[in-house]
Parts: sequence; structure tokens; C-alpha cells
Amino acid sequence: MTDSVDHSIQAFAPVLPLVVAYSGGADSTALLHACARRWPGQVYAIHVHHGLQAAADTFEAHCRAVCAQLHVPLSVVHVDARHQAGQSPEDAARRHRYSALIAHARQAFAEPMASIALAQHADDQVETMLLALSRGAGVAGLAAMPSHWQREGLNWYRPLLGVDAANIRAWLKVQAIAWVEDPTNADPSYTRNRIRLQLLPMLEQVFPQFRDTFSRSSAHAAQAKRLLQDLAQLDLQSVGVPPVIKALQQLSEERQANVLRHWLLQYHQVTPSAAQLQELLRQISVCHTRGHQIRIKVGYGFAVRVGGKLGWYNP
Repeated sequence: MTDSVDHSIQAFAPVLPLVVAYSGGADSTALLHACARRWPGQVYAIHVHHGLQAAADTFEAHCRAVCAQLHVPLSVVHVDARHQAGQSPEDAARRHRYSALIAHARQAFAEPMASIALAQHADDQVETMLLALSRGAGVAGLAAMPSHWQREGLNWYRPLLGVDAANIRAWLKVQAIAWVEDPTNADPSYTRNRIRLQLLPMLEQVFPQFRDTFSRSSAHAAQAKRLLQDLAQLDLQSVGVPPVIKALQQLSEERQANVLRHWLLQYHQVTPSAAQLQELLRQISVCHTRGHQIRIKVGYGFAVRVGGKLGWYNP
């Protein structure tokens, strides 16, 4: 089927106006064209220029030409996407991209709940789950990517999450729509690329319906994730923000781990590794004297004791 993109956009009901994150690649090209046809005059595009590769200027020029042809207003945002020590290049680029999208969507629209559409698809969802499994992730990682959420006063959507990459490209080819290929997508040094190029074809042969079954597993994990978030929010009200160490010690180790993950992510945008979290829990469990210090690497910063509370800072 080559009309899955059309079906997905027909089922897509965003709050308008709609911003499309447009890289110039196949996926965001299909998303931009389909949305611009359905909501003429209500769609805008933002292209984030990361400055990380020589082809970036070519991508920008292509995006400008396509948006001019579609009569879609385009904002180009230049960011310094270099990563910090202890941070992966992919994570750094993603954070800069999201920050740029948020800032420019807010600047462009007075509406408090304008929408941003991202072009991740079914294969991206599978890759995200497999990466989470490879890291030994819990339900939060296995929940992978949501199709809709709210952040920073904006509605975020992934309307193509049920469409695989092959269908997206077939849809573009039928309509003779051009896109640009990011040369880094073929670089085998990136784990995600090896999954896409080597593992997914094998899964297709052994488990032809793997995208549907993985999607169901992801939905189950997302439900469990929401329950854990609800519990973490209740516990956070009890232990305080920042968390009081003595109050943390009254919780079971599992609930301590859950509320600390929630606090670090919600208030500091970091996720501890399993080893970091385990060491933090150990330090909390033996922290009974006034002079006991806590200073543990967590993400690209440190969890520290500040008086009777737990803090986090980025040096």
C-alpha cells in the first residue's frame, strides 16, 4: 500500500496552526506535503541547521526551495549542536533540535497550544525499542515514542508512527516528490543505522508482522509507564522538590528509584544509568550523619547532598 501516509494524515487531528519539523529527508518531506495539502495556509515549517556536516547548507537550500513551491512559510534555525563531555552526539543534537523548535514555535504563534508535528515512523519506533532493549531499559524505554504529548505549552504529534519507511518512500515516488538523503544515515558507526540496515530486514523475514506486535508491546509498556509516573508524582509530593533525604529513606528502594528518575527527568532533563542510580540509592541508604557527603555522576552533571536534601547540578 502506498496510501498509508494519506490515511494517517486524514486521521490526524492537530490543534492548528501546525508546525512541521522539516529536515528535507524523505519522512519529513512526506509529512510536510501531506499536511500542507490538507491544511493550506495553516502549516508552517521549521528547519534546524545543526552545522555538524558539510551537506547542511545543501539541506537548507533544498528546504527553502520546497517550502517556496508549497507556499509554506519556513524558519531556518542555526544551532550549535556539539555535545558535552558524557553526552552522546545524537542526544545533544536532539536536545538542541527540540529547544529550537520550542523557541521558534512560541515566537511565531500567539496561540498557547499550537502544534508541532514530527516525522518519526514505524521503523523508527522499532529501532527505539531495540535500542532500549540493548541498554537493558525498563518500561519507560520500552514504551518508546508517544504519538501525542504536551510539552512547554505545545502539542506534539507523530502522525506517521504507524507507517513504515518503505511505504513513505513509495508514496513519495508515486507522486514524483524529491527529498534529500542524509549521508550519515548509511554510516555503520551509528548503532541505529546498523539496526535499520541489518537487523530490520532479518526481522522482516522471520517475523513479518513485527512492527504490529512491537507496537502492541510498546503500548503495554506505555500504560505501565503512566502508572509509575502517577506513583512518582505522589511520592514526589511526599519527599519534596528537591527531595529530602530522610523522606526518601522512608520509601522502598523501588519507589526511591522511581521517584528519583522522575525528579531528575522532570526538573533536570537527565536520565541516570542503572549503575548511577544504584550507587545513588546506596549512598542515600547510608546517609545518616550530618557530615556524610553525596556527589555522584548522573547524566552530564552530579547528584549532590545540599544540607538535608538531594540536589543536581551541571558544573
